Amino acid sequence: MKGLVKYKRGDGFLEIQEVEDEKPAPNQIKIEVKSSGICGSDVHIYHDAIKIPIKPPVVIGHEFSGIVVEKGSEVGDEIKIGDRVTAEPSAYVCGVCRYCRSEFYNLCPERRIIGYTANGSFTQYCNAIFVHKLPDNVSFKAGAITELLAGCVHGVIEQTGVSAGDFVVVVGPGPLGLFAAQVAMAEGGVVAVCGTSADASRLKLAAQLDVHYTLNIDECDAVQWVRDMTEGYGADVVMECAGAPSAASMALEMVRKRGKYTQMGLFGRPIEIDFEKIAFKEIKVNGFVSHRRPSWKRALNLMERGVIQNERLITHEFPLHEWKKAFELMEKKECVKIVLMPE
Repeated sequence: MKGLVKYKRGDGFLEIQEVEDEKPAPNQIKIEVKSSGICGSDVHIYHDAIKIPIKPPVVIGHEFSGIVVEKGSEVGDEIKIGDRVTAEPSAYVCGVCRYCRSEFYNLCPERRIIGYTANGSFTQYCNAIFVHKLPDNVSFKAGAITELLAGCVHGVIEQTGVSAGDFVVVVGPGPLGLFAAQVAMAEGGVVAVCGTSADASRLKLAAQLDVHYTLNIDECDAVQWVRDMTEGYGADVVMECAGAPSAASMALEMVRKRGKYTQMGLFGRPIEIDFEKIAFKEIKVNGFVSHRRPSWKRALNLMERGVIQNERLITHEFPLHEWKKAFELMEKKECVKIVLMPE
């Protein structure tokens, strides 16, 4: 079968190759991939500009949905052949460290990840250990990007703790920011999404998703706007979803004293920032990485109830062999979310 393979380290070195159809291990479930989302980290892998370990040659891709076609001997009856599913990208966790035992296996030091150190979803079949059934009213395309939504549930609800009535600013209207905004609204937050003039189409989509406010920071003083909206105090919660140093600096200005700041975007390199603001304003700073089983369950529930509109974020769909065109759109920010279809 054909797969999109990162075949060695360095910028580039990504191509369609023949890959082995691997039999599932005793604890694995084999999934026939129906749709697979492109994550920004896939583009980083392409350019070898990511801190998460990569072990080439490896089929990349870790956001996907499909149909169960085979089960390992240790897999129980909860998941059956023919089930429509999505899967977590954790390919291995140790199960014995303090993080695994407290269900924070996303922090397991031995964790291996589909699409990085184990073959991923940009191919016809993919093996996974943590698998979730898709609700009947959720399509394969929407199901393929559950992974990003589950991450936002973990970041917004489990880590940050957005509460009803909080004034929440999301900096960066990409897929991460648009999901974070929807999750914050589901928790009762009053949400403003910020972007630049280059983000005009994404800000328009945010408005169509019923985000309370959208703000072009090239056209106004965004920090002053937030203060004007909050009696001069600043936002209760600011979530940096752009992964840009200038956005992080602005976000620290926007958050009120004793407010919450969550770093959701990844910079890919060390940055310079005025960290004293955290001390002087007594800001509570959060980070997050990946997701946990509870965040997946909550994400699927939100999708089933129609609270989160996954499929609205998908702007393009390409067959696997057109991956380069898809990656170019990602890098130019001429899309929101793209899915690849196996061939």
